[in-house]
Amino acid sequence: MKKIFSTLFMALTVVAMFAQDPVITFEKTEHDFGKIHEEDGRVSTVFEFKNEGMTPLVLSNVRASCGCTTPTWTKEPVEPGQTGSITVTYNPNGRPGRFQKTVTITSNATEPTKKVYIKGEVLPKQAKPVNKYTIAVGDLSMKVMTLDLGTIKKGESKSGELEYANLSGAAHKVELATNAANAYVINQVTLPEIQPNEIGKFVFSLDTKLTKLYGPVEVYAYVVIDGKKEVSDSYKLVIKANIVEDFSNLSVEDKQQAPIIETAAELNIGKIPANKVTKYVFPVKNSGVNPLEIRRVYVTDSKILKAKGPKAIKSGKKGNITLDINTKDIAKGLIIVREVTVITNDYVTPVKRIKLTFEVE
Repeated sequence: MKKIFSTLFMALTVVAMFAQDPVITFEKTEHDFGKIHEEDGRVSTVFEFKNEGMTPLVLSNVRASCGCTTPTWTKEPVEPGQTGSITVTYNPNGRPGRFQKTVTITSNATEPTKKVYIKGEVLPKQAKPVNKYTIAVGDLSMKVMTLDLGTIKKGESKSGELEYANLSGAAHKVELATNAANAYVINQVTLPEIQPNEIGKFVFSLDTKLTKLYGPVEVYAYVVIDGKKEVSDSYKLVIKANIVEDFSNLSVEDKQQAPIIETAAELNIGKIPANKVTKYVFPVKNSGVNPLEIRRVYVTDSKILKAKGPKAIKSGKKGNITLDINTKDIAKGLIIVREVTVITNDYVTPVKRIKLTFEVE
């Protein structure tokens, strides 16, 4: 009997001891921030707790599961019946997407370890607008100064545009100056008088019916601001295109009667003298039935080479293409490689490229 009373006394003593310990309880143990914006910076929430025990409650440590989460808490002892708080701050910078973090609380409470949780979704920063108009054209600004219209079939037209912006603090009058010889390229200025922070467009239309040219073409237009024309690269717009013949409507008979160009793929003309202009002639033959029309002969380097050929070559006949080779600015001993291009109405090979090699002596 004495042993039973002893055991009962010890149990009651333990219960009494636990009844004296602090007890920590939370109003909430989880907080959902929902959707937050990364650029808005840190967000915080407060977890309130109460000591429902009989002795003071002391939080010895509060630790977050990662460095992006920072807790601050009541450091003083919390008396029975009183409340304290834990403020949890989350830093979303550089952390787009969903998140869930744990904060672990260690104390002298009957339950020495407790956990609270935060979660949410970080919406990524919107990219800041970038100034796309980085090329200065006088008091205006542009993104690019070259418009490539690509390939255009003969008989068709094609349009494109270049944007210009007024990033200055004053209004300006805007015009374009073009060469009358390039009348096959029509231009329009959408804002002839542009106010600050406005964006205008230079619209160019290339009409192939207005030119006899085939192959690559390049037209220049100069931006004129407030009536002042500046003929320099800083104001020069370049409009490019490649004009090709349209063979899509050829009948079977047309193809059978079509001309056929024959010429060497490579020309090695050996040594030519320095500091003079040398003429060189090479043949082109028409092996087809209808006349071979020479649309254009052009070279990759007009400072060194000039080329000209016949307008047409009859069936079975040859015609000569003449090159003027200028070596005045070329050092002796150099081997020069250039390309000569012949454009014809041969529907199979409308563009014939010929490699030209020579040595300056």
